[in-house]
Amino acid sequence: MSRIRTAIGLMSGTSMDGIDLAILRSDGEDQVARGASLSIPYPESFRDRLKAGLVQAKAMRRREDRPGLLHRLERDLTLLHAVAVHDLLAEAGLSPADIDVIGFHGQTVLHRPETALTVQLGDGPLLAAETGIDVVYDMRAEDMRHGGQGAPLIPVYHRALAAGLDPALPRPVVFVNIGGISNLTFIAEDGTLTAFDSGPGNMLIDQWVEAHGQGRFDEGGAIAASGSLVPSLAEHYLGAPFFSANTRRSLDRGDFLPPPKGAVSLDDGARTLAWLTGAAILRSAEHLPARPKTYLVCGGGRLNPIIMTEFASLAAVRDGARVIAAEAQGFDGGAMEAEAWAYLAIRALDGKPLTFPGTTGVQEPVSGGVVARGR
Repeated sequence: MSRIRTAIGLMSGTSMDGIDLAILRSDGEDQVARGASLSIPYPESFRDRLKAGLVQAKAMRRREDRPGLLHRLERDLTLLHAVAVHDLLAEAGLSPADIDVIGFHGQTVLHRPETALTVQLGDGPLLAAETGIDVVYDMRAEDMRHGGQGAPLIPVYHRALAAGLDPALPRPVVFVNIGGISNLTFIAEDGTLTAFDSGPGNMLIDQWVEAHGQGRFDEGGAIAASGSLVPSLAEHYLGAPFFSANTRRSLDRGDFLPPPKGAVSLDDGARTLAWLTGAAILRSAEHLPARPKTYLVCGGGRLNPIIMTEFASLAAVRDGARVIAAEAQGFDGGAMEAEAWAYLAIRALDGKPLTFPGTTGVQEPVSGGVVARGR
């Protein structure tokens, strides 16, 4: 029997809005007990530095390189994560000694699966030293060394959660994570996983409203609510080769770009991009083994009522399928990715697979991660 461990998961996604943290107790298999969670936004000045880092990272050819400002940026990002860990421990009334391991995603600044190059800023040994807790980091690279896309990694955690779903939910049930980029997880009756990135999630909407000086995201879908769908713009995105290709691949932040400013009105652009989020998920779902009857949504996109309404309407018309937020099944849709990183760290310590041929295209199930000792 696998040992049950207590882990903290740290996730900072493609939206670059901050750090999500969650505590999880698990054996890395089907025993999962979710604990406290926390979300800490990045200061605006730090987000500006991350954006500059994305530009500098484009020149990288080796994973270990840290040109220009990236070396200092990685250190500062790691220290922000260390402070966040201590904040979570304080809120939960725990000490570092109560935690067995931290799963540290870091911040992706470059992801080029076609050349087996993925870079997540994050200094595992520094985080271990600052927290006094063992850290598993750099969990995508081993998958790429074995021919995988390096993403998505969360599906194996979705499989563990699927055991707790209401038996009355129409099957098949597909987990949908709408972060900066969206991804899908399909779990067959025998536990076999099929998963892949499904297209732009919040990323294009965030970039669109930010370019117009309207904040970092469309809070509550307020801007999109005043707009109308622009079919030509929507079809421009859905016509991308990504959606029709037989081989699924993981996406980078630069694979889909927002419309040029002035191409459409602010409101219409936001509405169209919200519609696109749901349409892209459904278009990509055509590559799944079976048509889903329930889409269970986690990630920041579930908080945008326009995304959820458009997605639900499209799914109902197309397949008679339901779209529900993770909370409807007792999950925390905002903490799920951070929980997954805790779960993955536990699996990594035991050498269990993190990725599978059906999730990343890796040649065979493979573990991963590098361990930095904190004690």
